[in-house]
Amino acid sequence: MTITEAEVLNALKTVQDPDLRRDIVTLGFVKDVVISESSVAFTVELTTPACPVKEELQAQCEAAVSALPGVTSVQVTMTARVRARQIQEGDLVPDVKHIIAVASGKGGVGKSTVTVNLAIALAETGARVGLMDADVYGPCIPLMMGAQDERPYTKGNKIIPIQRFGVQLMSLGFLLEEGQAVLWRGPMVAGTVKQLLADVDWGTLDYLLVDLPPGTGDAPMSLAQLVPLTGVLIVSTPHNVAANIAGKAVQLFQRLNSPILGVVENMGPYIDEDTGKEVRMFHGTDGDELAKVLKVPFLGRIPFDPRISKAGDAGVPSMITHPHTEQAEGFRHIAGQVAQQSSIIAMTRRDLTRLSEAPARP
Repeated sequence: MTITEAEVLNALKTVQDPDLRRDIVTLGFVKDVVISESSVAFTVELTTPACPVKEELQAQCEAAVSALPGVTSVQVTMTARVRARQIQEGDLVPDVKHIIAVASGKGGVGKSTVTVNLAIALAETGARVGLMDADVYGPCIPLMMGAQDERPYTKGNKIIPIQRFGVQLMSLGFLLEEGQAVLWRGPMVAGTVKQLLADVDWGTLDYLLVDLPPGTGDAPMSLAQLVPLTGVLIVSTPHNVAANIAGKAVQLFQRLNSPILGVVENMGPYIDEDTGKEVRMFHGTDGDELAKVLKVPFLGRIPFDPRISKAGDAGVPSMITHPHTEQAEGFRHIAGQVAQQSSIIAMTRRDLTRLSEAPARP
């Protein structure tokens, strides 16, 4: 019995992307179908290498095609090509596919720690990742990435980012003398954020994570106005004050028409190794409760662990020093959720653009 490509594609139309809610053939994910007698091989090109349901989709593809009469073997190659945000004319970073701001209303929630470890978790999947430290008043990314003594150089009229742990870095901290305080007003902050975007040779990136200062001041407003963000990640702790102020950060970005990717809870409950009991550092609003109130996705929880902050202080993030812990798995899970939400936003916007550009029916 001869197996045709049309039969293979029809079988694969039963496999649906759980986030985009359309079949993988219609979405254009299926590539390079090769049929050799009773053997079928093809590629599935996902929207991110950090796809959290990659293995599930692969198994569904194998099962769908294996069920065809005459098929004795199926080989599925899973690849990824990150679909970009909407690139506009005059975009400051046109080769960056997704710009993700990491924000919090309140300081001290571990926002920079989350940003650093998420960047490394995304890079682990094979994604090209950059990390921009836009906390102009207290830039700490150089210290946390063990690059505080580095000084970037220029090539042509562009600053070349520092490389650490598979991530490209740029921070005002690289350009300041040690201990130098920044005493700037709004226009200077906006100008610095613009320079960190436009004057740096970021190259081609899948994800650029931007670590913002806490609060709702000039830096987050400038970023949202300078470039079209894929979305904003809100970091909070299970603490009523942090949750309340995080809500104000969400309101700011919503007013600036920047999508909210979701909420991450940091310093969540952990299991005491000696007693086996769950310990809560805070007894306020959990991240999932906050997400429900704000009507945005809850992306995951990072349990409290002193090793995380200790690793950051030592300049080697915990994703590197403790890669097999519950905390590391938490960062990997959240990285997958961030990539997932970014893909949904990019694909949805592309569909809306196609619809708006389609000729009107007579």
